[in-house]
Amino acid sequence: MIVVEIRPQTKATLQLLSFAVTIAVLVLAAGWFGGYRINMTPSYPLGLWRIQPLTRGVRVDDRIFICPPDNDVFRSAKARGYLRDGLCPGGSGPLIKTVAATAGQRVEINGSVKIDGISLPHSLTVPMDAQRRPLTSFSGGVIPPGFVFLHSGFVGSYDSRYFGPIPQSGVLGLAQEVFTYVP
Repeated sequence: MIVVEIRPQTKATLQLLSFAVTIAVLVLAAGWFGGYRINMTPSYPLGLWRIQPLTRGVRVDDRIFICPPDNDVFRSAKARGYLRDGLCPGGSGPLIKTVAATAGQRVEINGSVKIDGISLPHSLTVPMDAQRRPLTSFSGGVIPPGFVFLHSGFVGSYDSRYFGPIPQSGVLGLAQEVFTYVP
């Protein structure tokens, strides 16, 4: 039988490391189940956000967390690196976006977005992404019942300008800044 002797310094280091890992796991679990998320995308300020429960219907100008649907468009977006990994259907993380239009509103896209004939600020579309891969703009139309059209004022944002309206059933809640900064 081999006996391994652990020096007191090594034992103390292992105990401290074990304690630190346990605390980190508990903090992450509490944050996740408490509705806290970290945003690392440039579409909105970087940092800690909270998913605030939504106790009413979704409205224009609501800034929300939403899970994109698991379909070919979002699987392609995930493969291109537009979406982070997460626990939404299809394995992506939730998006933080602002609701720009809801059911019954008409969206037109011709180089930029118009909603019910009114130009949406900061809504220019681009023909290619940063890696020079083609991007196709949404063709426009009336937002169907149960869907929302999402927007971010960041020029490089992947939002409904490109993927169109998505089901509001994916809404997790309002996006509330907790501790954020703009680089």
